[in-house]
Amino acid sequence: MPPSESATGSAPGPVVSLDDPRVVQIMATEHWSLLASRSLAYNEAFVRGGMFLTFLSTSFVALALLAQAMTFGENFLTVAAVVLAFDLVIGLATYSRIDGANVDDLRAVHGMARIRHGYTEIAPIVAPYFTTASHDDMASVVTAYGSPSSSGIGLILYGLTTSGGMIGLITSMVGGVFAAVLSLIAGVPGELAVWIGIGGGVLVFAILLLLTAGSVTRHQETMTVLFPAPGSEPDVVRHVAD
Repeated sequence: MPPSESATGSAPGPVVSLDDPRVVQIMATEHWSLLASRSLAYNEAFVRGGMFLTFLSTSFVALALLAQAMTFGENFLTVAAVVLAFDLVIGLATYSRIDGANVDDLRAVHGMARIRHGYTEIAPIVAPYFTTASHDDMASVVTAYGSPSSSGIGLILYGLTTSGGMIGLITSMVGGVFAAVLSLIAGVPGELAVWIGIGGGVLVFAILLLLTAGSVTRHQETMTVLFPAPGSEPDVVRHVAD
């Protein structure tokens, strides 16, 4: 026997218009879900970065204690190379995960910008009170991060101030020290080993920079723009069917 209908009338039908009061509830639920996703991404980035720095500090303390019991020779350099290799691997893994968390955060910010656009369609009067983007083109979305520049040296300098940039820079320095230690083990003179270490650090930093720039660009291209800001020219714009 089918369930009886409520005393107030028939069961509510599907949502077919933004004028339906249920739209705001649905969009607000998704908005809070994206906020929770951003919080998880930030927490994971901070925790992973803290774990790496703790491991790196501990390994350097261990090397300092070991240096007091061993002479500074080939045996100590071999142990140092093994420890630095572990540090470098953990640093690269940490940087990669933080980069992934940043992409997850970008997707959440992109989704919230689209939801805010929905709010402005439902209640246009609230648009002047939003301080964050209500359009989902990338130029509008990235304003949430306060980046001073969209390209060039300004963007690189801004990246170095982030947690991912700091971990990347530290990992590059570990890579440089690792290259210098390997040079000393191979019998390279000390002065030349220093320059090899500097070159190794610059090389690791350049590789991380290129990989990160390519990753961000690739992920931005996969984010469909539905509600671009007036005057913007996105590569791909898909309009919602009326």
